[in-house]
Parts: sequence; C-alpha cells; structure tokens
Amino acid sequence: MYGSLDISTSALVAQRTRLTIVAANVANSQTILNADGEYDPYRRRFAVFATGDPATGSTQGVHVAEIRIDQGPLRPVLEPGSPFADEEGYVYYPNVQPVIEQMNAMEAARAYEANISAIEATKAMFSVALQIIA
Repeated sequence: MYGSLDISTSALVAQRTRLTIVAANVANSQTILNADGEYDPYRRRFAVFATGDPATGSTQGVHVAEIRIDQGPLRPVLEPGSPFADEEGYVYYPNVQPVIEQMNAMEAARAYEANISAIEATKAMFSVALQIIA
C-alpha cells in the first residue's frame, strides 16, 4: 500500500544527495590544494543512481549506488609566477564547469519537486480511498 510513497521518498533522498554533490563541486571549483596543503586540484564528483534499496532488499525506488570522481582533464590557466605552475607556466584548476553544475542542480531540484508532487497526489488518493471506505 505504501510502495508508491517509499519509491518517491527514495528519489527525494537520492536527489538531495545529488544536490549536495553539486554544492560541493561549486564550493571547490577553485580548490587546488588538498587538506594537507599539497598541490592536488579538486576533481568534480557525480552521483551514480541504481534501482532498488540495498538496505531492505527492495527492487523498487532508487538509491545512490556510488559517488564517482570525474577523471576528465583539469582546466589549465597560465600563471607563470605561481609556485604551482608547471614548466610551461600553467596551473591546473578543477574540472568543474559552473554552467554544467547549475544545470545539474536545476535538474535535481525539478526531480525533487516532481517527487513531492507525486507524494502529494498519493496522499490525496489515500484520503479519497479512506472516505469511500468510511
């Protein structure tokens, strides 16, 4: 009976995770040093979705199967005076593109809203069913 609510709830959790990843990408779009202060440019992360819920063994719904690191090329910026520049004077910055991250955030937000609408519709159907029974 509550399967449709569980499916929509799992999608809400997955999209929230996706939005968190997008926010981390934007926040680290200029980060070239790791936590130890060493030159190690941040690399974009992205969520990989899969069907079902491994915690319950259900095949319905969706979950974040893993968070992958984008191995695409880093963005070279000519900064010959930087201590992090290579022999040609380039410093490599994260492979985060703000426009792509904005589109990912908008898509995740729309999917989140769609699942909220599905939950509201399900609740309305339950209410009508209870009125018919009573």
